[in-house]
Amino acid sequence: MQSLYPIFLLFGLFFLNIPIAFALIGASLYYFIFINTGMPMNMVIQQFVTAVESFPYLAVPFFIMVGSVMNYSGISEELMNVAEVLAGHMKGGLAQVNCLLSALMGGISGSANADAAMQSKLLVPEMIKKGFSKEFSAAVTAASSAVSPVIPPGTNLILYALIANVPVGDMFMAGYTPGILMTVAMMIVVYIVSVKRGYAPSRDKMASPVVIARQCLKSIWALAIPFGIIMGMRKGIYTPTEAGGIAVLFCLLVGFFVYRKLKLHHIPIILMDTVKSTGAVMIIIASAKVFGYYMTLERIPQIITEALMNFTDNKYVLLTIINLLLLFVGMFIEGGAALVILAPLLVPAVKALGVDPLHFGVIFIVNIMIGGLTPPFGSMMFTVCSIVGVRLEGFIKEVWPFILSLIIVLALVTFSEPIALFIPNLLK
Repeated sequence: MQSLYPIFLLFGLFFLNIPIAFALIGASLYYFIFINTGMPMNMVIQQFVTAVESFPYLAVPFFIMVGSVMNYSGISEELMNVAEVLAGHMKGGLAQVNCLLSALMGGISGSANADAAMQSKLLVPEMIKKGFSKEFSAAVTAASSAVSPVIPPGTNLILYALIANVPVGDMFMAGYTPGILMTVAMMIVVYIVSVKRGYAPSRDKMASPVVIARQCLKSIWALAIPFGIIMGMRKGIYTPTEAGGIAVLFCLLVGFFVYRKLKLHHIPIILMDTVKSTGAVMIIIASAKVFGYYMTLERIPQIITEALMNFTDNKYVLLTIINLLLLFVGMFIEGGAALVILAPLLVPAVKALGVDPLHFGVIFIVNIMIGGLTPPFGSMMFTVCSIVGVRLEGFIKEVWPFILSLIIVLALVTFSEPIALFIPNLLK
């Protein structure tokens, strides 16, 4: 029982709103100072330092930087123009554009919070001018941003691939089907709400194929980024880390010489954004590695695996239990932190029952993205509400249909592996 005290302490610190990294460090130090007193402290420090001494982890700052460059280079505006041409004629025009833009942005920004913040500034003011309520605009923006980390090259896809020891390229390909399903589900919700409330399209009529082709050609440099990243890795031309570096260079060239909106004075801002975001991710990874070291010493992953195996030998029952657990945890813990803490515990259990780790990765990441929308600590919820200036009560009232639609998608990808892994299986 004493070996579980650090876990209880960890959740206690979470509820006290202690930052995730410090909560992990605090719980780990409690174990190594007061319980496992025979472990030299330099071994603990070594675990913290070596956690991020990995070449594949260099992909994380590169892809974070891609998202930051995109915000200043004009790429996001070009993608919005494509989304508007494709979806502006539908009921709830700008809200539909909001959903589709997140799907297009996911291949570049890879960050739900970055996507939510950008669209809160870019689209929400226009939506309000067009007659959408502020609360509904905020709910659409937060909900649609859940798609970004599911569609490659989201950093959560990279982290899961490294934790579960699956190819990053395969994990990227697995993200497309659930990302598309999530987008379609939310666009259906927008349509239903817009019909009831009379939210108008942003275009008088559907764009002709010529207009769509002309806009896609104009935005070809922005649209080519995710395609180039994925296909380059699939063909073995470069590693995920090299893909991130190439993507940064490509975005810089496009921003400076094609769209000409990126200026030299943006570079220090981009570097600072990248350093801050990378630091926040890496300290969580390093802290989680120390906490994972404690769990390995106490055989907690094996104990959990055995307990789950004794409870059921049906993989779908196990996945249902895990979904309920993750949906609950997601209400309190930020998605990236939940990933690095829980994935090492749960992957061995699902693999023991024959669940494909790629399939489980899709389930896990969709799940933690839903958690980012739910109170009390949903990160996208707080990001959008603070920028748009809406009360949580109004936001929650408007966001629940979107959460329900995402849960339906989660159930679909959970219980149908062929659907969840349609694209990876297609390319085998």
